[in-house]
Amino acid sequence: MGYKTKDKKLKMANHKSSLKRIRQAEKRRLENRYWAKTARNAVRKIRKMTDKKEAQEAYNKVSALLQRLGRKNIISKNKAANLCSGLEHYINKLA
Repeated sequence: MGYKTKDKKLKMANHKSSLKRIRQAEKRRLENRYWAKTARNAVRKIRKMTDKKEAQEAYNKVSALLQRLGRKNIISKNKAANLCSGLEHYINKLA
């Protein structure tokens, strides 16, 4: 008897708690993938912008998102800081 995850892989576990940990890990993995992908798309969207004011408004939201993901270890804190820094540098260069 095993536990099937969403991608239909059979997981063999010997304890009830192991099955629960497998379920929790799968749920967290999917949620982390969603937020990491959302952040990447938001960064791409800002990098395509040419209007400084519009980019600055979007940057405020994306920066908060990146910092939050860094705090929750969905992405590393350094990566979040580097992305924010790079975006700010890009926005400052816009005319």
